[in-house]
Amino acid sequence: MLFHTFDGIDIPRLGLGTWQLEGDDAYRITLKALEVGYRHIDTAAIYENEEEVGRAIRESGVPREEIFLTTKIWNPRIEKEEHDEAMKESLDKLGTDYVDLILNHWPINDMEIKRQVVPLAKLKEDGHAKLIGVSNYNQEQLLQAVTDCPERLANIQCEYHPMLDQDPILKSARGFDMLFTSYSPIGQGSTLDNPAIERVAEWNKKTPAQVVLRWHLQQANVAAIPRTTSEDHLAANFDIFDFELSAEDMKTIYGLMKPDGRIIDPKWAPKWDTGVTEAA
Repeated sequence: MLFHTFDGIDIPRLGLGTWQLEGDDAYRITLKALEVGYRHIDTAAIYENEEEVGRAIRESGVPREEIFLTTKIWNPRIEKEEHDEAMKESLDKLGTDYVDLILNHWPINDMEIKRQVVPLAKLKEDGHAKLIGVSNYNQEQLLQAVTDCPERLANIQCEYHPMLDQDPILKSARGFDMLFTSYSPIGQGSTLDNPAIERVAEWNKKTPAQVVLRWHLQQANVAAIPRTTSEDHLAANFDIFDFELSAEDMKTIYGLMKPDGRIIDPKWAPKWDTGVTEAA
């Protein structure tokens, strides 16, 4: 396993994303992930699966302190500055006294950033979360959040895959030694039949998904949280620590990036950054 260490806390750089995992699937896949060896589990209040994720963690037999657990506060609670109430509800559903990381799920674009992030700091101060961060902020919003928050931000989570250039926000994250967590890291499957990625996979005797996940982990300060409903894919996604992509392989995949390759773009999204990627 590879880790990013922030304020003395080791964050596993490969985790399980649970977006769109519902009911028994959320429980089953989380339980199986912990059996396979995953130690980073990502959920959110809006996913409506915190209870199932928490039950799987408790029944896994893996000590709670060995699991890095992330959840997120949904937009209306941020708008109303109800971080404390939302946090307590999530902890109750998860069946734990704390999470390792709490994130604001999306920026509220017409709300002062300071009012969005100061309550996060209080959650950390009160012991409800070991680390705090944000998700889906653009570069300007992230810089303002870092300025306004009285506690250090450990993480930003955004969409990132070989078809999407995220150079501006990645540079900012690295500048603050923050971990950048990639959601939809294989582009919801859109990268898997790309001829260039298929070629790299063939050279390395790995699957396209394994190659793309390895590409994430060979970048500085980057983690990936793939989501799957298949136990076979779950195991295969974790089987990426026995090989390394060459500099040429990395360059090939970087060459696929486009500023407009975004998949997740809801009406409440911020004005996204565009830029030119530089290999890291």
